[in-house]
Amino acid sequence: MHKNKMKIVKVDVRKQFKQFVRFPWKIYSKDSPWVAPLISDATNILSEGKNSFWMHAKKQLFLAYDDNGNVVGRIAAIIDYNYITFQGDKRGFFGFFECHDNIETARSLFSAAENWLKEQNIYKMMGPMNPSTNDECGFLSEGFDIPPSLAMAYTPKYYLRLAEQCGLKKIKELYAYDMDITKDSRIIRLERAVILAKKRLPTLEIRTMQKDSFEEDLKIAMSIYNRAWEKNWGFVPWTNEEFAELALKLKKFIKPQMIIIATVGGTPVGILISFPDYNYVLKKLNGRLFPFGIFKFLYYKNKIDNLRLMVMGVIKEYRNKGIEAIMYEKGLKNALEMGYKHCELSWILDDNIMTQRSAEMMKARIYKRYLIYGN
Repeated sequence: MHKNKMKIVKVDVRKQFKQFVRFPWKIYSKDSPWVAPLISDATNILSEGKNSFWMHAKKQLFLAYDDNGNVVGRIAAIIDYNYITFQGDKRGFFGFFECHDNIETARSLFSAAENWLKEQNIYKMMGPMNPSTNDECGFLSEGFDIPPSLAMAYTPKYYLRLAEQCGLKKIKELYAYDMDITKDSRIIRLERAVILAKKRLPTLEIRTMQKDSFEEDLKIAMSIYNRAWEKNWGFVPWTNEEFAELALKLKKFIKPQMIIIATVGGTPVGILISFPDYNYVLKKLNGRLFPFGIFKFLYYKNKIDNLRLMVMGVIKEYRNKGIEAIMYEKGLKNALEMGYKHCELSWILDDNIMTQRSAEMMKARIYKRYLIYGN
């Protein structure tokens, strides 16, 4: 019986790069909950000149071809030197994994990534990171019938089986919570917490982002983010270049009322950042904004009624003083006023008990889980 020959090729010419970027459209049908990224965004994230992440990282992209020359899988091997330095963990990543349900293809792709990392003297690997923990990461393990939220991954169920059959082990679980935004007892309960916190911290103030001080407020957000998360698993601080790039990209999508800053005596100590779930719009564009997608974008963007709470953190010295509850209360009130109905809180680490309790206090429930695998 003739056995198909499959080969793994390093991506090093423009045509292969284009095939790498476009391959997911061959995995996910139109009926799938998967949300196609804008092709321009998918290209930029992998391009050294467009994504300053690559100033402190390097990669090798691989494609799998069948014997007819069709692409049947892809993977990236990634080294983030900032991760290695900051976490003290000499480990590389695999990312951007997509593959048909074929164990030989999957095994060849994982081996290609692992071997490339070994050539760079890195013998441990985990993922998927696309390309880091500050981006989409994890294989979906629960919630396959629900489209992903903004900047969250969607992957087929069989990826879990392929990873495990290839000898990868579960390293970490990430949770996404769904919160129904309706005016109920939460507001009253939170208002009590607000009174207590203000007694405890008389100089505490809560404000939303101001459009006229956008750049300044974003610097505050970056500073709190980098300080509040520094001890978290997998965390890597944003560089100034990465944050400036992100700010530029997000500026047109930000709703200032959904970015909440807590200060004590004028010093910023906490941040809560929620975004409208633009995946609702992206789902209708199938990767292309031009020439006609822009009209769909403008039409559908005002119909978004879901949020994703991406960042909520308080610097160490001010935790457990009620600041989290105050930011939640302000965020919930603003979301209600703006007509939002649901909010995804994601992602939350499986061992971050404090944040899980906060989510549960807000009557949120786990509705999606993601797994990180490693060797």
